[in-house]
Amino acid sequence: MLSRIRLFAFFGVFAWLGMTACSRQSALPTATQASAARPIIVFMTDFGTANDAVAICRAVIYGIAPEVRVTDITHQVTPYSIEEASRFLYGVTPYYPAGTVFLVVVDPGVGTSRKAIAVKSKKGQYFILPDNGVITPVLDRDGLAEAREISNQHWMIGATLSSTFHGRDIFSPAAAHLAAGWEFNLVGPPVQQLVRLSPKTSVKSDKGIEGEIIGLDDPYGSLVTNIQRDDLKSLGYNIGDKVLVQIGKKGTALPFAKTFMDVAVGESMLYVDSRGRVGIAVNQGSYSKKFNIMPPEKIFISRKGVPIKFR
Repeated sequence: MLSRIRLFAFFGVFAWLGMTACSRQSALPTATQASAARPIIVFMTDFGTANDAVAICRAVIYGIAPEVRVTDITHQVTPYSIEEASRFLYGVTPYYPAGTVFLVVVDPGVGTSRKAIAVKSKKGQYFILPDNGVITPVLDRDGLAEAREISNQHWMIGATLSSTFHGRDIFSPAAAHLAAGWEFNLVGPPVQQLVRLSPKTSVKSDKGIEGEIIGLDDPYGSLVTNIQRDDLKSLGYNIGDKVLVQIGKKGTALPFAKTFMDVAVGESMLYVDSRGRVGIAVNQGSYSKKFNIMPPEKIFISRKGVPIKFR
């Protein structure tokens, strides 16, 4: 009888330990829950990687919000190119959730009267950046919920601000405070009117469409234009057609391809890139280097059946 009691007691303790372990295990956060609890800062600059500027900004962020995750768009924006930075920001933001903090330091006006601002979009994303128009395309698409000037000294580092490194002194600490959960309205007073960027747009006519080479798809050297997919379609071209193109003063006929391997290695092609813009490339080569073309440069695409008088 005593042995039976001992046996029941043993199994009872064993069952209790199992239930306790299960309850503890269920109380642990899942990987998804743990990941979601950590704030995200998405960082972009024109600082490059040959100096310590990016590392210093990261150090400032981690000193304020050590739990934050910092990821990058790029630090290789063409120096001073607000337009290029705005294009990259526009392309990346749809893939991040609400609550993400985007930190953008492409700031040729650093040290001047331009404002340092914090912006919230109607999508619920936050942006810490200079008021130089870099956020214009994002707000045109997602809508503006609120904008404030970064003036709260507690959101900055140091009593004396550098006149040339606001990425360290203002933008990075402000992004870190926001990611750490500080209230958005503490950053400073509302900004009623933001600086707007006015990017050049392509122009259609009876003869075709005139646009601009606005960038390179590095490291491949393909040309990026401001001509949209629907504009090209309106000219009457289909995949496989030869498209008459003039870039600067150089004229050529390019096959309209769906993907790079539709043409032989080393051959040129016109295509629609992953962001819906007309691009020009060399299969496994650099169109920019091969033909010595750098942005900005004019481009004209003739309407199908309308010849171009090449200069």
